[in-house]
Amino acid sequence: MNQARDRILQRLRQRQVTSAAMPTDPGVLLRDWDQAECVKRFTHQLTTNHADVFKVQQLELESTLVKILTERQAKTVLLGRNHPFKDLLPALERQNIRPMLYQDAVEQWQDTMFNDCDAAITTTLGAIAETGSLILWPTADEPRLMSLVPPLHIAIVSQSTLKATFAQVIAEPPWQGRMPTNALLISGPSKTADIEQTLVYGAHGPSELVVVLIEDQ
Repeated sequence: MNQARDRILQRLRQRQVTSAAMPTDPGVLLRDWDQAECVKRFTHQLTTNHADVFKVQQLELESTLVKILTERQAKTVLLGRNHPFKDLLPALERQNIRPMLYQDAVEQWQDTMFNDCDAAITTTLGAIAETGSLILWPTADEPRLMSLVPPLHIAIVSQSTLKATFAQVIAEPPWQGRMPTNALLISGPSKTADIEQTLVYGAHGPSELVVVLIEDQ
């Protein structure tokens, strides 16, 4: 039995497999859009999919986040362990919004996360204009549950990371190196439809997606 197996494996190793390259249309993979066009299409796709988009300067970021949370009457907000929002915590506390840091294993506080967390704020790796998609690159500081559990997901996107197509995104690092176990593409709030085709938002994830697009200086 072992000899037969070895002969089969040897033949497979010696076999040279060639396959013709699939024909591709460069027009499908690449879009010659300038930044203004990318922003326009990105915003249109997201709003069409029932997401809200705020365009702000970097100095307006913290005040915009507080405004979004206040208007939606959020009482608690989940942040990554090493979040970059240095001036946000005092502003939240002045509005009686309690920040929560994702710094423990989910098994230790999943009841709190699923029942008492109103919103989460995450950063993004980038975004895709053609489909209006956010790219989330989960880490130990910002696990993927942050964008999947709280009913309100607020995602921060830098305009400089906005690419025209997915093909252009994966042509650049870190896609060429080591990927996380889950890279997420998000194009709107969670939604599903039952057998009667009644569309419901938030059935298995956030019912509301808000994107804050930081404009280039």
